[in-house]
Amino acid sequence: MQTKIPATVITGFLGAGKTTLIRNLLESVEGRRIALIINEFGDLGVDGDTLRGCGSQACREEDIVELTNGCICCTVADDFIPTMQKLLDRPQPPDHIVIETSGLALPQPLVAAFNWPDVKARVTVDGVVTVIDTAAVAAGRFAQDEARIAAERARDESLDHDNPLEELFEDQIRAADLVILNKADLVDAAALDAVRTEVLAQAGRNLPVLTARDGKLPVDVLIGIGAGTESLIAERQSHHELHHADGHTHDHEDFDSFLLTLPPAASREALEAALKTAIERHDILRLKGFARIAGKPMRLQVQAVGSRIDSYFDRPATPQETQSRLVVIGLHDRLDAAAQRDIADLLAGAADAAAA
Repeated sequence: MQTKIPATVITGFLGAGKTTLIRNLLESVEGRRIALIINEFGDLGVDGDTLRGCGSQACREEDIVELTNGCICCTVADDFIPTMQKLLDRPQPPDHIVIETSGLALPQPLVAAFNWPDVKARVTVDGVVTVIDTAAVAAGRFAQDEARIAAERARDESLDHDNPLEELFEDQIRAADLVILNKADLVDAAALDAVRTEVLAQAGRNLPVLTARDGKLPVDVLIGIGAGTESLIAERQSHHELHHADGHTHDHEDFDSFLLTLPPAASREALEAALKTAIERHDILRLKGFARIAGKPMRLQVQAVGSRIDSYFDRPATPQETQSRLVVIGLHDRLDAAAQRDIADLLAGAADAAAA
C-alpha cells in the first residue's frame, strides 16, 4: 500500500516567526523534496519572496505555491483543495508538504479539509505546529481589553464576541500538536514561565511546548511528529465552535489590510521613524514588504510586529523595483479610510525628504 505524503501545518499569529522557522527547516532538511503552500492575508506575497531566496535544494521555486486570496481557512474549497490536488497529481509528488497559514487563520477548517476523500487517500497531517511570539504574549498583546470591548458593545448591542486577538490566540493553540515559544530570548525566565502556563491553559490539554530563538530548532522536532491530526481535529474545537452552537461562523471582519506603493525613502532611518509613528498612532498589528532607499542599489526588506521594526538589505533591486511596496494589517476599526490616508501621508513624508 502506498505511503501517504506527510504534511506539516505551521500556524501562529502575525509576525510570530513562521517564515523564519520554515526557512531554517529548509536549510536543515536533507534528502527530501519539500513543497510549500504559503497563505498571506495581504495582497503582497512577502513570505514567498523571502523563501524563494533561501537557495535550498529541498524546495525549488516551482515547489512554492502562494495563496493570497484571503485566509486559507475561509477559502478551503476554492483555493486549498485544488492546490493540493495539483501538487499530488504531479509526475513527481513532493516527499513532504509544509503549509504556512496566514497569521489570521484558524487551523481547524484547514486541517479538517484533509479529510476530503481525494486528499485523505494520499496525504496525512504529520502535525500542526503553532508558533508563538513570546514577547508579544508577555506584553499582553492577546489579553482581553475590557474597555475596548465595552466601548464596541456600547456602539453595537448585538456584538457578542470577545477580543479577536485573544480568540485567534486560543484557536491556534487549541489546534496544535506542538507549540514553539519563539523569540524566547526577548523575555526573562519569569515571563517565559508565565507564557508557557498561559499557553497550556488555552490548550486545555497537555502538549509539547518548546522554546526557540530566531525560529531555530532541529528539523526532526518539526517533521516526523506522526500525529495524523486530521483524525483528531474534530475534538479541538475553535472558540466559535465552542461558544456559538447556533451556527455563528468565523470571518475576518475584525481585521483589515491595505497595500501602500511609495517612492524611495530618503534614508532607512527616515523610513523607520515614519513607520514607528504610524504604528503607534494606529495600533498597526503587522507591517511588511520591500522598500527602496534613495541612492541604494539594494532592496530593503521591512518587517514590523507591533512596535518592533526590523529591516535589512536582502538583495540587489531589479530594474522593475523602483518603488516601495508595504502591506499594513490591523484591526478593522483602527484602519478606516482616514487612518489609511494618515499612514500613507506619514510614510510619503519619508519619501518626500528624498525628493527634496
